[in-house]
Amino acid sequence: MELLYFVRTYFWLILFFLWGFPLFRYRSEFRQKVYRTDDWKINIQPRFWKEWQGLLGNLYPEDEDYLRLRNFYRFYLLVYLGLFIAWKWNS
Repeated sequence: MELLYFVRTYFWLILFFLWGFPLFRYRSEFRQKVYRTDDWKINIQPRFWKEWQGLLGNLYPEDEDYLRLRNFYRFYLLVYLGLFIAWKWNS
């Protein structure tokens, strides 16, 4: 009974944590593809303009791996946005 109460009480927190946990890996892969580097330091550098261009535009139309990763990352972020909207709607 206590577990059910805990899950009901913290449902959105649990859901955001579970969905958001892999965000670090996906964003890292996307940034490495956009900036064309394998260096891990790209994840902590304050560069965002090219990342936004890569997410909303089409930086490398010939690179199929970039296109696949970009489309997956878009989908992932849209689901994240949907979770926020659903959370606000139910609050």
